[in-house]
Amino acid sequence: MPRSVDEILEHADDLAARFENYEPSEADELNSDIVAQLRSAVQERSDAERHIIDAIRAARHGGVSWAAIGTFIGTSGEAARQRYGDKVA
Repeated sequence: MPRSVDEILEHADDLAARFENYEPSEADELNSDIVAQLRSAVQERSDAERHIIDAIRAARHGGVSWAAIGTFIGTSGEAARQRYGDKVA
């Protein structure tokens, strides 16, 4: 399972591409509405992670501490810094 932000984004993009390029066959027996819903959910997750990175970047440039950012995203400040620090510089 991906752990870093880069791995999460790469994984989400890979899954979105796989769903986008998916061509169902009778043997697959998948409901195309469900596949479309999954594809949409994966893309939304990827978009949300990018949005979080943008918001954290703005917060850091606005002087918000890592401790405060950690509180907002449900983690410690150090965990937030480790996960996003190199993405928002």
